[in-house]
Amino acid sequence: MATMLVEDEAPPAAADTTVRRAQQGDVAAFEKLYRDNVDRVFALCLRMTGDGTKAEELTQDVFVRAWEKLASFEGKSAFSTWLHRLAVNVVLGGRRADGIRVGKVFHTDDLEAYETPGRPPDPGQAMDLERAIARLPPGARNVFVLHDVEGYKHEEIAELHGLAVGTCKAQLHRARRLLREALER
Repeated sequence: MATMLVEDEAPPAAADTTVRRAQQGDVAAFEKLYRDNVDRVFALCLRMTGDGTKAEELTQDVFVRAWEKLASFEGKSAFSTWLHRLAVNVVLGGRRADGIRVGKVFHTDDLEAYETPGRPPDPGQAMDLERAIARLPPGARNVFVLHDVEGYKHEEIAELHGLAVGTCKAQLHRARRLLREALER
């Protein structure tokens, strides 16, 4: 029975070898891990922050932190899963470090940052949704992205944010309502 691989995804054995080499200090192996994962990490940071410049900074922070913590990766999950969790923690930690406590609306007419390579152009709905997500208040946007886009459970989101599960559910409800209103305009 043949195993199908997702495009741009290395076979598990090759990925494990690359991670092991990077853990031993092989910079070229870490560069490969970076190239294989940078687009996904940037997309996550962008969706969580709604700010292209901040997302670029956070993406770099994620990979600096990944290099520093690479020895702690035990291989119990896929490297991409470990890196994803690290990225979420870096974004949330950056938000706490910046002292962002009040929701802000982000507005931009520069949609180039939201375009991802390989995505078929859909000038209508796809960009409207990305723009609407970027305009959500930070708390609602984070919960929406983590729950509806990334597939986290409410309990996981609550733990990451230091919130009650009910608060996360309320934020998700608010985010969905705001998105519906924005997309109906």
